[in-house]
Amino acid sequence: MQQQSQHTKLTDEELLQAYKSSNNNEWLGHLLQRYTMLLFGVAMKYLKDKDQAHDAVQQVFLKVLSNMHGEEFRNFKGWLYILMRNHCLQLLRDRHHKAVEEALLELPEAEATDKEAIAWQEYSLEQMKQSLEELNTDQKTTIEQFYLQKKSYQQIMQQTGYSFLQVKSYIQNGKRNLKAILLKKLAKKDR
Repeated sequence: MQQQSQHTKLTDEELLQAYKSSNNNEWLGHLLQRYTMLLFGVAMKYLKDKDQAHDAVQQVFLKVLSNMHGEEFRNFKGWLYILMRNHCLQLLRDRHHKAVEEALLELPEAEATDKEAIAWQEYSLEQMKQSLEELNTDQKTTIEQFYLQKKSYQQIMQQTGYSFLQVKSYIQNGKRNLKAILLKKLAKKDR
């Protein structure tokens, strides 16, 4: 009981330091327990389902356990909040993509009268591929991973070594630049 009261008096930074110096997951467990309700609240805000929110909290705890080594934190609570938010957004994005794919599968086969629409779609996809190649390497990499490979910010950060702010910036700027490139190409085609 004395140890339990001891950890409740420690700050987040002290608990993190105890975890890093001893490599004992119990310290990290105490720290995560502090924020269980916060994470559950964030998950409920986005997912609006109690069971999915509980699952999301558990998944984020697992992410924390597997990604803690070597991380430096100025604001653990803020980092944890962003990790949960991104996890929920990824779940929602995956759910959306799945619904779109299912809807596309239910569409009737294209008829011969739709040849012009199919040709336009193929042209548009080709233009998108070419336009992606015109982006700088960082923007192209993050756009492809986020939109085409459906990776989360966290996964992109781990794979590329970019910081959260870099990933966010590359995706936002890449989208803006990609749109500008495509609009130029479409304007040329309409002439």
